[in-house]
Amino acid sequence: MKIGVLAIQGDVSEHVEAVKRGLEHFDVQGNVFYVRKKEQISQLDYLIIPGGESTTISRLMVKSGIYDEVLKQAEKKELGVIGTCAGSILMAKDVIDDNRVKTLGLMDMAVRRNFFGRQRESFETELDIEGVGKYYAVFIRAPVIDKCWGKCKPLAYIGDKIAMAREGNFFALIFHPELTEDYRIYKLFLNL
Repeated sequence: MKIGVLAIQGDVSEHVEAVKRGLEHFDVQGNVFYVRKKEQISQLDYLIIPGGESTTISRLMVKSGIYDEVLKQAEKKELGVIGTCAGSILMAKDVIDDNRVKTLGLMDMAVRRNFFGRQRESFETELDIEGVGKYYAVFIRAPVIDKCWGKCKPLAYIGDKIAMAREGNFFALIFHPELTEDYRIYKLFLNL
């Protein structure tokens, strides 16, 4: 199994280390890569788009050609894509009240950037995630998944808002699984 972490901006090294520990913890054979070039995309089973700044990540993906390559591999159903925090914004078909982010549009969902406020409003709380169970999640300048439609299904809620969704082999999480020592989120992806 080959898992790449988009390494152009954001919470990259934390994801790489968490995925390595997750693979080891669940005794799954695989490798984790820092992804900086479009040529790497076709070699992956999964790509994780980390938290960071969604506008910057989007622009750098387009400029590097990674954007088009991700869409090409995703359309061929050869690539699973996981977006966390800012990465979840890039997964959406619609960003409410903000057109600066060129999203990948892989998931039938609408998101709202910085829904929970600025950095100082960051928090941790327990979620009940379908297929995982109780999970203690870390939220930092978190967006929110406002709604899902079509084949996109919510997997977890925070209050009446969606915290995690899935559409086929695409996932969007508004929290940071790489900042915990609970690797069950990664197992959910690996089980695909």
